[in-house]
Amino acid sequence: MARKAWGDGLIAISQAFEVGKIDGARVVASNVLDEVYGYNLGTVLFKPTLAGGEQTFRPTKKGALSYFVGHDPDYPLDGGFGIRGWRDVQSETAASLIEGDIAIWMGWVKMTDKNCQITRVEKSWGYKKDTNGMLRIVLHHSSLPYQP
Repeated sequence: MARKAWGDGLIAISQAFEVGKIDGARVVASNVLDEVYGYNLGTVLFKPTLAGGEQTFRPTKKGALSYFVGHDPDYPLDGGFGIRGWRDVQSETAASLIEGDIAIWMGWVKMTDKNCQITRVEKSWGYKKDTNGMLRIVLHHSSLPYQP
């Protein structure tokens, strides 16, 4: 399942950081991006949760990698979302659509860190099948829940 692969990848990035610091996390995150996202298919429409200003949108793998691990001078505001000690990722579907080789999902993703702190975000993912039939993320939009 594509959502599970994303969650497992996020956990792997966090664990790699704890063992191999930023260099270890960067290698794992790059592999996760190659396995889960569709950068090999073309542009990926990526709007991460905690990005803003001129760097809100990340259509390149370099921008996504920086979001997940930080430590890139070209993205000075990135703190490394993927290196926050994540231990569990669960998702709850609000709605989905499948048509041909395209699937779109939206719902909530609950991430638990090593201190049992929970972060809940609203996500929309668009997937496209690659030539091997694997679903790849080609649209990733994430935001914190609205607080009136």
